Amino acid sequence: MNTDFQLPEGIGLLEIHPSDIEKKSFEMIGEELKKLGKGPYPEDVDKVVRRVIHTTADFQFADTLVFSPKAVQAGIRALTEGAPVITDTNMAKSGIRKAVLQSLGTEVFCFMADADVARDAKAAGVTRAVMSMRKAAELEEQTGRRAVFAIGNAPTALVELYSLIQQGRLHPRLIIGVPVGFVNVVQAKELILTLKSTPHIVARGRKGGSTVAAAIVNALLYQIRRL
Repeated sequence: MNTDFQLPEGIGLLEIHPSDIEKKSFEMIGEELKKLGKGPYPEDVDKVVRRVIHTTADFQFADTLVFSPKAVQAGIRALTEGAPVITDTNMAKSGIRKAVLQSLGTEVFCFMADADVARDAKAAGVTRAVMSMRKAAELEEQTGRRAVFAIGNAPTALVELYSLIQQGRLHPRLIIGVPVGFVNVVQAKELILTLKSTPHIVARGRKGGSTVAAAIVNALLYQIRRL
């Protein structure tokens, strides 16, 4: 990295072309995983794990990410077939590669800021995340399109997803359950892990977030086509 200033003693910057930064980052992630004795993972799973670590710089996700059998393949197939993506934050929505979704004939939705969701949640005494999942169930009922859910913030969204699935009102193609926080976060994720017939990718424990949810969706999209 070229500089026009004197670096302090003991600080050295890596000389690298901007176009090579991401490639070098993934090489460093691979080296660190090897040092930590993590893996090897199946190739499709490995790409998701590395993308999450690239987004967070947190190698604990190598231990906490849990994949149901063939979950990555289920997600890739769903997106390829035009399944919509539903998130619980506009931050996650913003981070997902919408141009690629559009090329696949689909899109990403977040209902959290919708006026009807706010109104109905207040009337029912539930969170907007809960009402957003109920709106997602209505969307599936109206269109017949089963969605990929990317939940990175609200554990109540996961709890409601579980309830709607048990009621037979919602049939997700994939659940990405990675909310971050403290209250009911761990429990909500464990609920999703009990679903035997619903493919899921879950980050066990308290860590996660909207950026992680978006990163996992993007990792699936990278495997569909080069971004």
